Amino acid sequence: MKNIRNFCIIAHIDHGKSTLADRLLDFTKTITEREKQDQLLDNMDLERERGITIKSHAIQMEYEYKGETYILNLIDTPGHVDFSYEVSRSIAACEGALLIVDAAQSIQAQTISNLYLALENDLEIIPILNKIDLPSANPEEVKDDIVDLLGCDPDEIIPASGKTGLGVEQILEAIIERIPAPKGDPEAPLQALIFDSVYNPFRGVETYFRVMNGKISKNDKIKFMSSDKIYQADEVGTLKLNQVPKPFVGCGDVGYLITGIKDAREVKVGDTITFAQNGCTEAIDGFEDVKPMVFAGIYPVDTEDYEELRASMEKLQLNDASLVFTPESSAALGFGFRCGFLGMLHLEIIQERLEREFDMTVITTVPNVSYLAYTKKDPETPIIVNNPSDLPDPSKLDRVEEPYIKASVITKADFVGQVMSLCIEKRGQITNQTYLTPERVELNFDMPLAEIVFDFYDRLKTVSKGYASFDYSPIGMRASNLVKVDVLINANSVDALSALIHADNAYNIGKKMCEKLRELIPRQQFDIPIQAAIGAKIIARETIKALRKDVTAKCYGGDISRKRKLLEKQKKGKKRMRQIGNVEVPQSAFMAVLKLND
Repeated sequence: MKNIRNFCIIAHIDHGKSTLADRLLDFTKTITEREKQDQLLDNMDLERERGITIKSHAIQMEYEYKGETYILNLIDTPGHVDFSYEVSRSIAACEGALLIVDAAQSIQAQTISNLYLALENDLEIIPILNKIDLPSANPEEVKDDIVDLLGCDPDEIIPASGKTGLGVEQILEAIIERIPAPKGDPEAPLQALIFDSVYNPFRGVETYFRVMNGKISKNDKIKFMSSDKIYQADEVGTLKLNQVPKPFVGCGDVGYLITGIKDAREVKVGDTITFAQNGCTEAIDGFEDVKPMVFAGIYPVDTEDYEELRASMEKLQLNDASLVFTPESSAALGFGFRCGFLGMLHLEIIQERLEREFDMTVITTVPNVSYLAYTKKDPETPIIVNNPSDLPDPSKLDRVEEPYIKASVITKADFVGQVMSLCIEKRGQITNQTYLTPERVELNFDMPLAEIVFDFYDRLKTVSKGYASFDYSPIGMRASNLVKVDVLINANSVDALSALIHADNAYNIGKKMCEKLRELIPRQQFDIPIQAAIGAKIIARETIKALRKDVTAKCYGGDISRKRKLLEKQKKGKKRMRQIGNVEVPQSAFMAVLKLND
């Protein structure tokens, strides 16, 4: 055990985690020349295309140092805030973390929040100054920032470059010297923490775990503590670039387990594995629950694919434990699921993964949050409103309550004004302002959860030039003056586009929705009116003009009345068409309503 080191890499998005991980794998000769490629651990097409890490990836390296061979288990983590749940799981399985800071961009929001996450778990932090070969790098200044943040010695910061491989040897030495070996009792009953799982269509669920105490051997009878289900360990082993089967995985090590489980719901990330007989009595704690921020409906385009969509979502949930879903139905779209996401990027990624990995074409409704409605008849009993179409008739409504959150924003002192005006525009009330350092300020607001769902996070990043970090916790429900804005297309209400909006913003948002839909819905042979309405009152209207066929082309010369006659005939046809005409709303229109401020 003394020669094992478990560590993860944490940093803000785009500070060079995956590239540095590639260099570590090259240097330790974990991969051959033939297997070499950029972003080696990002094995999803989506990750390569967008240049971001979505999933944590574990890999084992071996390195010889001072005549001894050390086993290094590396877990690469995502940097985007929407995937911070992945980071929290990786941190729970490690003893140390490489904190990477870009020498050109300095310390950013996620650097700080991931660092606090690591410190809460008592991880040994190794600060690394990456990208020092860039012409725009400012190493001395950024070094001072890291010293201020961590309170470490300037000599402890390792200058490196993921591109050229500079400093990789010092990093490996620092991992061995500074990160403690795993603690645990090899003789105790088995206790292992599940930090990830993947669905393999041929072998069932593959579970990735970290052994805290004891050891797990092939053919052991094991138990998952949260479900009390008992299985046999058909295969255990460690994670190189490909899985390497072993007779056992010892205390302190990271490995994978195959038990032939076919049902995705039986493996819970954060669960504890132990022996079926004489196992450990306590589960491992230290896992935070997921806090979904955004709720949206996901529906199959063809209602017959409902069961297939359910199976796909369960497999996705295995791979992404932060996805939460329950079944629901809609008048316009049939049966589907109400899903909870960590943010808008998460929603987009899930939608793309459903299409790519499971071949499911889905429709996503406008994201929202859950409200409580009280009727005049019974003002004490709340009705839970997950979907705006569940809202009772306005004439019977007593009041509507919406969830409020306590938001804390950490930003640079230069951007306080812009951040405040954004929060006030989003109906936030400032409750506190503290200067953490002369440069960094923490602002606390009480604001409605619904206001942060749409584009709050993106706009916060824009006004603070990417520097602000944002965290929140729920503080209960408060009564609010909310109205339901319906969208009518060709006089038919589309329930998937309706939204609950504060009365003060209803007119503006209704108008913007109509304008956006006018751009996105393709033109038909007849005029299509698009209206936004509150109850029976229309508050905004746009018209998509008809495609016009020139019916008078063949009437050259002659009397004007011939042309008139043809145009009148065309007008009647268009009117009839509009009565029976059916307007298809493209998926891009559902998504565009979310980006009204672009």
